[in-house]
Amino acid sequence: MTTTLPQVPATAPGGGPVRRLRGLVRVLIRGGTQDPPWARPALLALLLGTAVLYIWGLGASGWANSFYSAAVQAGATSWKAFFFGSSDAANAITVDKPPGALWPMALAGRVFGVNSWSILVPQALMGVAAVGTVYAAVRRRSGEGAALLAGATLALTPVAALMFRFNNPDALLVLLLTLGAYGMVRAQEGASTRWLVFAACCVGSGFLAKMLQAFLVVPVFAVVYLVAAPAPVRRRLWQLAAAGAALLVSAGWWVAVVAVVPASSRPYIGGSQGDSVLELALGYNGIGQLNGDEVGGLGNLDHDAGWARMFGPQIGGQISWLLPAVLVLLAAGLWATRRAPRTDPLRAALALWGGWLLISAVIFSFMRGIFHEYYTVALAPPIAVLAGMGAGLLWERRRSRSASVVLAGVVAGTAVWAYLLLGRARDWSPGLAPAVLACGLVAAVLLVAAGRLPRAVAAGAGALGAVSVLAGPAAYALETVTTPHTGAIVVAGPPTGFGPGGRGPGGMRGPGRGDGRPGGVPDGGRDGAGFAGPPPGAAQPGRGAMRPGGGQWRQGGPQGGPQGAGGTGRPGRGGGGGGGGLLNAATPGAQVTALLKAGSGSFTWVAAAVGSNNASGYQLATGLPVMAVGGFNGTDPAPTPEGFQDHVAAGRIHYFIGGGAMTGRARSGSDAAQKITAWVRENFTAVTVDGVTLYDLTARRG
Repeated sequence: MTTTLPQVPATAPGGGPVRRLRGLVRVLIRGGTQDPPWARPALLALLLGTAVLYIWGLGASGWANSFYSAAVQAGATSWKAFFFGSSDAANAITVDKPPGALWPMALAGRVFGVNSWSILVPQALMGVAAVGTVYAAVRRRSGEGAALLAGATLALTPVAALMFRFNNPDALLVLLLTLGAYGMVRAQEGASTRWLVFAACCVGSGFLAKMLQAFLVVPVFAVVYLVAAPAPVRRRLWQLAAAGAALLVSAGWWVAVVAVVPASSRPYIGGSQGDSVLELALGYNGIGQLNGDEVGGLGNLDHDAGWARMFGPQIGGQISWLLPAVLVLLAAGLWATRRAPRTDPLRAALALWGGWLLISAVIFSFMRGIFHEYYTVALAPPIAVLAGMGAGLLWERRRSRSASVVLAGVVAGTAVWAYLLLGRARDWSPGLAPAVLACGLVAAVLLVAAGRLPRAVAAGAGALGAVSVLAGPAAYALETVTTPHTGAIVVAGPPTGFGPGGRGPGGMRGPGRGDGRPGGVPDGGRDGAGFAGPPPGAAQPGRGAMRPGGGQWRQGGPQGGPQGAGGTGRPGRGGGGGGGGLLNAATPGAQVTALLKAGSGSFTWVAAAVGSNNASGYQLATGLPVMAVGGFNGTDPAPTPEGFQDHVAAGRIHYFIGGGAMTGRARSGSDAAQKITAWVRENFTAVTVDGVTLYDLTARRG
């Protein structure tokens, strides 16, 4: 029998979302008055287990994604850098995302100091909060058992275990979207304007984490409310109008401030060619992501786009373990509630979460721009909710032959799919796949007759089914949390032979997986401008693109170093350093670090380096501003060659660091970084320290 959280009357003073959220937290901690005796301990175990899973051993990942860690360091030093999301405390250029996801980490860095734990623990706590929110949403419709299944599903999703232990913007985005969906569930129950506005503010704030990706759910949320809210049409329309205004304000206030501040008084907007936030949102992080033609990007590099992408060799092990099952459960739930009233809360919830899943999965499947495996973490909450609600609905109706057959088929099909996914990691835990398959098939046979079995036997069959469907993703999640991850591109789970970290011909491992295992990557970068690697139009580094004769393209020089900054994710090693690259941070040795620190008080930037990742390693090692010439890809016109020369003439930059930029010119964007590099080479003398090429910009040749 379904249960609901204690309600606060809509007309009660102070009965808005803030007070109700406090009630939600209180219930999560203390339990509800109608809860069975096992519910509260089980929930606390779920949240505590999630916290341990996501926090344990975080320090092993060092700086994780040094691109964002450097911005966190800058924000913890300068409030101006904090507000704009600058890559360095001297505010030369911002990261190529809005700063919302950096703010929690930068605040933690100000309180606890900038280190691995202060950067990554806030991300882990966001994961715990997301699991608790999923539990609360499912519990309102399907009871405690289904809610626990949903919460455990989210916690054990491999890509969620990865991204809630990493410092990319996806963690905050997923939490805000999950809170927004919970707000929509509450708004639909009683046509609550305040909950609707709360949901809109959550989604709008998600824009400040990862821009337009947050808005993918807006059409679904609006349509579900318009169709299913228990209120007259006119009221629903003006409520949606109010929510739309809240969405625009919560997403646009920062954009408006940036637009008002003169360009000379703020950092350059990284990722744009015209120093424009709107260009960044609509182009580089918007339409360009869909069609692969973002200006200043790397072009259309993803050739696996299509219906099969979410189940393919690169993505399948990240997110798709329960994806076939929840599609069946969604269809079954909508069919079972087809005759319910228009305002039926269960059907509305299924449509809400199902719409989120479908629209995001379709766009992810067909987007032709840069697409990384970890983007799919945005699918984890709706998959978890639909798994819990769908399984709970069929379990309640298990005495019906059709419901028990569908439930058994879902368990059997999921076990077979897990067997196939586990088989992709041939050298890893070979006994797990047959065990999962056997358990799933046995549970499916029992579930067919669940309605006629003794209650204890039926419960045992259900528990066995839950174990069989979660064992595969749980094993991948455990592999993920026990492995350090660093670099710009990371994936969850063991090596499978596909995508980043996959072993191609010759057994070579691609850059960026961040698994802490030894592995070779041939063909290092070259010095000077650092433009080495694949020619324009070649496959994206770290995605399994093979060079003729075996091996993968790579960028930059030797990896490893302090704080695990190496792009391959290997734990840091002492000694000399190496240059960074497009996807990996530089790893300066002790001599280079000391040289950059010497006399730093006389300079605005102790150094400049082409590419944000390259610059970030030196900045994190020294704790001092390093200018990222050209932004992330090295294709932003910031600074211009003339502007850079003015900085040098004014004595604001001490050194220029050669090596480790982007892999040749992108198909579009500025060539300012190349011109700056050529000018430095022509006018200053190179010296090599710890394997790093440096140009002293205070000593012009001749």
